Amino acid sequence: MTAEASEPAAGEPQTGPPARKSRRFPLITRDTARPEGGGRAASGGAPAPVRQWPLLTVMGGVGLGLMIVALDAFRAGTLVIGLALLAGAVLRWALPDVGMLAVRSRFTDMLTYGLLGAVIVLLSLMAQPHPWVTIPFLEDLVHFTVR
Repeated sequence: MTAEASEPAAGEPQTGPPARKSRRFPLITRDTARPEGGGRAASGGAPAPVRQWPLLTVMGGVGLGLMIVALDAFRAGTLVIGLALLAGAVLRWALPDVGMLAVRSRFTDMLTYGLLGAVIVLLSLMAQPHPWVTIPFLEDLVHFTVR
């Protein structure tokens, strides 16, 4: 088949995607790329929960932490939540494919999960009454800003 035979004639509609004439990116994006590492965490033949085990692990940890908070153990529950998010950052770093745990680029996901997890753990350790961790300059900072 020659190139002329595969092109539609001058009055016929084109039946397929239009051929790109330029190598430049289109002005209007019609689709989004899957994040790096956004493939299945297990083979396609496995059931859906098995394919998404990294996400379910993090969500299970957060759910367990929320249940502990609901049972009136605030500090322990928030520690579990923060540690689950830190585990999500470690999973995102260590595994090549993490399924739906991958939202953005690997760096952005690790930074987001890690920072949120670290802040939640730090705040739960500093929660009143009887904080497990005290940071001296924070009290001075609060007195300076609130006056």
